[in-house]
Amino acid sequence: MTSTTLEAPASATTRGMATDIAEAQSEKSEKQPTDLLYDIIVIGAGSGGLSVALPLHEFGLRVLLIDKADAAIGGDCLNDGCVPSKALIHAARAVHQARQARRFGVEVQGEVDMASVNRFIQERQEIIRQHENAGYFRRQGMDVALGTARFVDKDQVEVEGTRYRGRKILIATGSRPRKLTLPGVEQVRYLTNKSIFDLQHLPPRLLVVGGGPIGIEMAQAFSRLGTAVTVLHNKPMILDKEAEEIASILHKRLEAEGIRFVLEAESVKLTDAHHLVIKTRQGTEETLAFDELLVSIGRELNTEQLDLPRGGIATDEDGIVVNEYLQTTNKQVYVCGDIAGSLKFSHAAEQQATVLLNNFLSPFKKKLDNRHMSWVTFTDPEVATFGYSEQHLKEKKVSYEKLSMDLEEDDRAVIEEYQYGKLILYIEKSSLLNRNPKVLGGSMIAPHAGEIFQELVLANTHKIGINAFFEKIYAYPTAATVNKRIVMTKKRQQLTPLVKKLFQFLYKI
Repeated sequence: MTSTTLEAPASATTRGMATDIAEAQSEKSEKQPTDLLYDIIVIGAGSGGLSVALPLHEFGLRVLLIDKADAAIGGDCLNDGCVPSKALIHAARAVHQARQARRFGVEVQGEVDMASVNRFIQERQEIIRQHENAGYFRRQGMDVALGTARFVDKDQVEVEGTRYRGRKILIATGSRPRKLTLPGVEQVRYLTNKSIFDLQHLPPRLLVVGGGPIGIEMAQAFSRLGTAVTVLHNKPMILDKEAEEIASILHKRLEAEGIRFVLEAESVKLTDAHHLVIKTRQGTEETLAFDELLVSIGRELNTEQLDLPRGGIATDEDGIVVNEYLQTTNKQVYVCGDIAGSLKFSHAAEQQATVLLNNFLSPFKKKLDNRHMSWVTFTDPEVATFGYSEQHLKEKKVSYEKLSMDLEEDDRAVIEEYQYGKLILYIEKSSLLNRNPKVLGGSMIAPHAGEIFQELVLANTHKIGINAFFEKIYAYPTAATVNKRIVMTKKRQQLTPLVKKLFQFLYKI
């Protein structure tokens, strides 16, 4: 019977049934394994977990990957974060650009179909999900257990009644949106980054609570799709981790697109499903009306179900206690990703994974070092930042110089209408002995700033001096030429009267 099935031409239905049976048998064999000892057990199949599990599997180690469900594989980035949000931003940008075309004689009419936008988002996710699912990993020879993991000993975890032992265990269970705690909140089905992509209709009015990167990205996207958006933030400026002169440019651009900002205000209570009472900076109360409420006020770590004390893992008010090598108080248990309590970016998880892989495989151990970290807020224009901020440089008492350049006279900026853009660079203090100062950090606001600043990040990471930009020939008129132009401003400052006289003398020889 089995032989006949394999030899006969299989229909799509038959092939699907065979795959289901094979995967079911694989799941069954994992619940009753003959050998439960693994080189490493990875709890959580998001950016952090996958960045460790996949390379170690390729290196030939025995890896067990655990996640609560097949649909959860890929983590927040694939399911609720980077991928769907950037797909939404892409769709919103297309709508915005189409409407902007009226200045060139093209009229666009009609309203956005939110269901179609969400189908597009899901299509993008499914393309990536083809290589991020339990069946795919199992076909590559890696063991996958689905269910909630909890520690039962210092080297053992239990999943759905089966115990697994690991020489090392990695916790990469990520984070979730922080809940809104206000009087009357039980009356509202508010949105977070986990639920906003389920909307089937475009809300007439969206109130965004939180002016950080997620809140601001979603605010602009929905505004461009046709929603009236208000952003409520309790700080004096949006993106308060960015340089004020950069964040203020974005603020003005978003206001020009029609987004309303209410800053330095606190939420007081929800009076019903569509009204939030706030306290303004002047101390008066105001009521904000909305059809949908998006809450973006931070993240909470996913640790509750792990039973960490049984694993010998200490915690404090910030989460799991971790050292510079990403080890917990149980030295055979490590962390990666949001759960590490550091920067909550997918690429930060990738950096942490690089440190862990080095320390697992090399006698020369590395500490986690965030000095060269970069990040991008994917608004239009984008805000891109890397390395040390000016505040950090002052706190660490590092001697530095600040280079600042507006893009009003940059040819590419003139052509594509982003003369409002700005580039800030922090470099070492130059001197007669240091004519090639290194790049310490910086920020940029411009369309595609996240792409333009990549060579600045490379210079910062590998301690490359500014002369490399001065000597590089940039194709004209590429946007990245600004990286050379800002260095040229520094070179002009070095043209002192004495240096000019020297050049004049050399020319006449």
